[in-house]
Amino acid sequence: MLEYARWKYVLIAVVLVAGLILALPNVFGSKPALQLAHKDHTPITAQEEASVAQYLKQHGVRFERTYIDSSGALMVQFADVPDQLEGSDVARAKYHGTYISALALVSQEPAFLRVLGLKPMPLGLDLRGGLELLYQVDVKSAVSQLLQNYSQDSARALADSKIPLRGITFTMTGGSSVENALRIALAPGADLAKAQKVLASPLQGLSLTTQSGSQGPVLVAAMSPAQIRQRENYAIDQSVTTLRNRVNQLGVSEPKVQRQGLDRIDVQLPGIQNPADVKNLLGQVATLEFRLNDTTANPLEAAQTGNVPLGDKLYTHTNSGMPMLLKREVIATGDQLTNATVGQSQQGGPAVNVTLNSKAGDNMLRVTRENIGKPMAVVLIEKHQEADTVNGKKVTREVTTEKVINDATIQGVFADRFEITGLGMGEAQDLAILLRSGSLPTPIFLVNEQVIGPSLGRANIKMGIDALVIGMAGVLAFMFIYYKVFGLVADLVLVANVILLTALLSMFHASLSLPGIAGIILTVGIAVDANVLIYERIREEIRKGVTPQAAIRAGFEKAFSAIADSNITTLIAGLVLWVFGTGPIRGFAVVLTLGIATSMFTSLMGSRALVTLMYGRKRKVARLPI
Repeated sequence: MLEYARWKYVLIAVVLVAGLILALPNVFGSKPALQLAHKDHTPITAQEEASVAQYLKQHGVRFERTYIDSSGALMVQFADVPDQLEGSDVARAKYHGTYISALALVSQEPAFLRVLGLKPMPLGLDLRGGLELLYQVDVKSAVSQLLQNYSQDSARALADSKIPLRGITFTMTGGSSVENALRIALAPGADLAKAQKVLASPLQGLSLTTQSGSQGPVLVAAMSPAQIRQRENYAIDQSVTTLRNRVNQLGVSEPKVQRQGLDRIDVQLPGIQNPADVKNLLGQVATLEFRLNDTTANPLEAAQTGNVPLGDKLYTHTNSGMPMLLKREVIATGDQLTNATVGQSQQGGPAVNVTLNSKAGDNMLRVTRENIGKPMAVVLIEKHQEADTVNGKKVTREVTTEKVINDATIQGVFADRFEITGLGMGEAQDLAILLRSGSLPTPIFLVNEQVIGPSLGRANIKMGIDALVIGMAGVLAFMFIYYKVFGLVADLVLVANVILLTALLSMFHASLSLPGIAGIILTVGIAVDANVLIYERIREEIRKGVTPQAAIRAGFEKAFSAIADSNITTLIAGLVLWVFGTGPIRGFAVVLTLGIATSMFTSLMGSRALVTLMYGRKRKVARLPI
């Protein structure tokens, strides 16, 4: 008699049932939708849902249903894309600034599957489309930021050398279209030669010239055209890297982030399921600045009169709404952060645990050592672009928001590790993602947003599915004709293999593209190959005169090494393509790698379980239908 451990039957049954449930959402298709969400991640309420639905109905927008998804966002589902675009225009006109809105494609799965958190596998841009965002990089701001760094370093170097300074301003030289130089005005009687020597290090690489001024000597430090181009290219390349990191932090699969033209970045997100969150986080120019409070001046008086003391800057605390005067000297910035994670503060509220690099850590150590008992504030700086209508024309303007999110007294000396408190959980999570993925070196502005349809429409999907169905039908028919009952077992195993592969792709939320469909077809071939090796080995044992049950046992055991060797070599190739490939190549590798795992499970364990159930209990088997 053939025997197979009972726990293996239980394992196979559990895996198959779980696979069926996970793969089920892929049966129902998708519809166009509009997603509305709060910026702070607080859930949309039922009253808000009813209000939005009523507003859309009043303006003649046709939609099928509204619901609040598991993330708390409001989804408005439409029958077709024209209705979706009309609803988007109407909603944005009313709710601009109230909600983050984005176009989306939502699954038609029943509510009970959605409650369980089950989702279909997203299709790639070549099959279903996805979200495409086109950003423009503010390269002029990148040059200005570099000049600002030069300015701070120069002022600090002159102060350390006790050379009096009247002021530093930005200017344009050599016919440049952007501000590319610093005009450093020294006080009357300042030692010009000493100033040049002192500034040689902080202004290294810039051309330094002197001018005579009526109130004292002047030094002009200018960037060359090559340096300007280098800075602009750095800003774009760093923005591409940061956007890619932010997409990865959000768990979006197979993104495409690439430079387009002189100053634009194209972001393609196939099968995206949370476009509002993605659009909100990707383009945020958010960074931190750590500054000391000025405890010697009156912030209320400065806010009322507008007279801000020299060397200070007026802010408003986010929580209290009270004015604050902070020193202009920046202790550390978000660019100097090496890690940021969400945790709990000692008081029990959410906190962002921050780690600085060595340079910023040394500066923080020096400042905290010298200012114990004095308050220090954390300033969050965000930049975005707003659209407005002036004289009938649509214009855009850059808006910079600076707010104090944390204000605490320095109780002890610390350096490169500390925490930021005073935030809500949603704000803390967003801030940690932005800081951990890297600050954008300069503002980027969303110039175009659209949901991309399939590159070849439904023909792509139809051809891919037809190829899969025809290929599988041919394989199933051949196996049944050639191996009879054992071929039917192989056919059942192949169907289970495709179901489990679909379940894994859904569970990992991996985008399926045309190369991915090719990977599924190849997986079917690999799984069939394993069954062929087993069945031919059984035939060989029968020809040797071995009893049918012993032949079955020997066939599975002796074919294992050949099956394992062939699958391991294919798995290595798939993993290499997965790690080093991009785009369609990586999509193919993901499906192939997961397919090898499912084919090994179904071909070895599934086939043996079925064959043992059919022939293992019989005391005597005269012949095998193979």
